[in-house]
Amino acid sequence: MLKLSLLTAALLAVSAGAHAQELNVYSARHYQTDELLYKGFTDQTGIKINRIEAGDAALVERLKSEGAKSPADVILMVDAARLWRAEADGLFQPVSSKVLAERIPANLQGGEPGKDPQWFGFSTRARVIVYNKAAVNPADVDTYEKLADPKNKGKVCTRSGSHPYMLSLLGSLIERNGEAAAEKWAQGMVANMARNPQGGDTDQIKGVASGECGVALTNNYYYVRMARSDKPEDKAAIAKIGFLWPDQAGQGVHMNVAGGAVARHAPHKEAAVKFLEYLASDKAQNYFAAGNNEWPAVRSVKSDNAALEALGSFKAETVSIGAIGRNQVTAQKILDRTGYR
Repeated sequence: MLKLSLLTAALLAVSAGAHAQELNVYSARHYQTDELLYKGFTDQTGIKINRIEAGDAALVERLKSEGAKSPADVILMVDAARLWRAEADGLFQPVSSKVLAERIPANLQGGEPGKDPQWFGFSTRARVIVYNKAAVNPADVDTYEKLADPKNKGKVCTRSGSHPYMLSLLGSLIERNGEAAAEKWAQGMVANMARNPQGGDTDQIKGVASGECGVALTNNYYYVRMARSDKPEDKAAIAKIGFLWPDQAGQGVHMNVAGGAVARHAPHKEAAVKFLEYLASDKAQNYFAAGNNEWPAVRSVKSDNAALEALGSFKAETVSIGAIGRNQVTAQKILDRTGYR
């Protein structure tokens, strides 16, 4: 009986060990470079990665429906507003990691102030300004605030105000300038619209090139994709537009993140933390950022993306990404009050 018990215990230990050599990743990312990320982690640790890929909203709904039985260990998302919403929905758990605390800048860590972070930015993207070179003086649109100036009436185009990219920008402006100033900005933007908010960032760029819009907001990677395109229509569009880093004499361009977290009910928490720490390594940082023409979050890591380097150097804001997330509730109320659709 004793020998049988010992054998059973040994078999259970082996089974548990084998089970621990897996990691379940729910990802809203869909870039070829991520294959190298996953392979690199498995080669380094021996831990096999199983993954489910879907949009941020679909992943959140899946996590909610799975509840405590969810197999998810790591969750990867692509915007501060979305990451904060998942945190607010109780889908993440705090992470205590010396590696992450030292390598990921404090302003790129999200969670409740004064407590261990619940999510981390692993790459950054900039909310930039593009303008029609034939119709707009760049000096009139080189800050976010100037877009709301009456001189730009009938020239401004954006996507929906309630889109996470816009919520994050407004959340940043609230943190920078206060709620009253942010609401005044939103009112000015509504008054200056060339058309009702619509489409994605690529549509805003094309609207500027066609002359329907004089100036628009876009994430940097949409511009880079068009600038690198071999399509004649994209080349023609890029030739007509100018590119600006906003607020270079002030607080700097608004930076958003793609990031990750450990799922609240992660069955392999130790491996999940190890994976997040791996994403903060030098090699993984370049893979993670390169997938979408973004910048590494770890400051000591230099991007080897020639397309990004061609955009030149810039001053980035240092606003807390966690504060930006928390401000989105106020941001949405401002958008509702001002009629920013």
